[in-house]
Amino acid sequence: MRRGRLLIIVSIGLTIAGLLCIPFVVAQAKAVGFAGTILLLLASTAGIMNTLCTRRELHALIKQVQDAAAKKQVCRIDAISKDFIPLADAINDLLSSSAQTVSDATLRAKELEIQLKVATAERQHAEAIIYSISDAVLVTDPFDDLVLANESAARTFDFDLARAGRSPVEQVLKDDKVIALIREMRQSNSASGRRIVEHSVKGANGAERTFKITLSCVADKQDQNPAGVVAVLHDMTKEKEVAEMKNDFVSNVSHELRTPLASIKAYIEMLIDGEADDEKTKTEFYEVIQNEANRLSRLIDNILNISRIESGLVKINKQSQSLTVIMKEALEVIAPQAKGKQITLSEQLTPVFYQTIADRDMLYQAVLNLLSNAVKYTPEGGAITVQTEVNEAKKKVMARISDTGVGIPPKDLPFVFDKFYRVEANSRMAKGTGLGLSLVKHIIETVHHGRIFVESTQGKGSTFGFELDLAE
Repeated sequence: MRRGRLLIIVSIGLTIAGLLCIPFVVAQAKAVGFAGTILLLLASTAGIMNTLCTRRELHALIKQVQDAAAKKQVCRIDAISKDFIPLADAINDLLSSSAQTVSDATLRAKELEIQLKVATAERQHAEAIIYSISDAVLVTDPFDDLVLANESAARTFDFDLARAGRSPVEQVLKDDKVIALIREMRQSNSASGRRIVEHSVKGANGAERTFKITLSCVADKQDQNPAGVVAVLHDMTKEKEVAEMKNDFVSNVSHELRTPLASIKAYIEMLIDGEADDEKTKTEFYEVIQNEANRLSRLIDNILNISRIESGLVKINKQSQSLTVIMKEALEVIAPQAKGKQITLSEQLTPVFYQTIADRDMLYQAVLNLLSNAVKYTPEGGAITVQTEVNEAKKKVMARISDTGVGIPPKDLPFVFDKFYRVEANSRMAKGTGLGLSLVKHIIETVHHGRIFVESTQGKGSTFGFELDLAE
């Protein structure tokens, strides 16, 4: 059976080969004769058979490679005959080498992906820190391009934060001094150095602010060479203003303390020297000393009260209070002084059931100070009107103390609540320390979160008042 099949296959193969080679055989038969033709036919048939086997082997190899590619797996290629073993081995070696290269590349890609995630997280963390800093922060690269900034920097130098990234620093900042400082720091090539400079920057609204600029270089992690500059701008404007205010405060306090002390010292020396011969003169000297001592005491009390309020050390006891009741009590205390100058006191007060949440003692002191000033700066025969008003819609209660006194010049109105400020035009009319109205402002606005105001016309009188929240 096997031989029969084999003979059939060989016959078919020879037949096909013969048919394919007829033209060639016919051409050659004429040249070599019959015997040569038979040999040529047999040789052609053997070559054709060999070519068919080679193609079958190649197709088998290609099929194995295609199957491995379809499965996306590296599989070993097997040769059908020994003639193709070297080719199969070469393909297997190439596949193994390629698989190893792909594995190494995949591992390196994962490592790079992890490094990228870590770097991104570190950058986001650094950006979060920089954005949370209240000071202005600018970060530039080795080419003086702005790579990072926060909102405070954008407000300080008036630029769009979203569009400023990776832009040359001279295109973002309009301050030549800051640009020069960043370039000088970068050119210094100092990886560990730091420079601190004080510089004034003019804002978009024209206001000038003073900054302490701290510049330092950012070192590259690999070669430790400077890779950019970090500039931190700390706003010192308020600090300088506070320092100046402290200096002015100490200077004013020293002056105010020196005046009553000088008077006390002078009168005591006159008493010691016996310049007061009679009892009447001695009594006058004693009264002057007592008045100056009282003035000194009031000055110290006001300074301490203002200092305690500003520092938050004062004890505040807020309860529901009737502003009308407090105004009446203050009027009773000030009435003798007003009567001594023949000043008429008028009341226009709301019912007592309207309440405000306040510290009674401090609010009483503020009202008493305003009434005392009204009496001081109102000539004899004048009038003082005390009013309280309630606005239930806005939930506010207002107090107004109006007088027919000398009034305040327009140029002095913005400063009447400043410490130690006294209106020069009215300084001869009454003595004072310039702290009374400042204390009133602190009591109303700092302690009770209200609003204080003043209206005045020089020569016609003044109206001082304040507004507080109405209790529920």
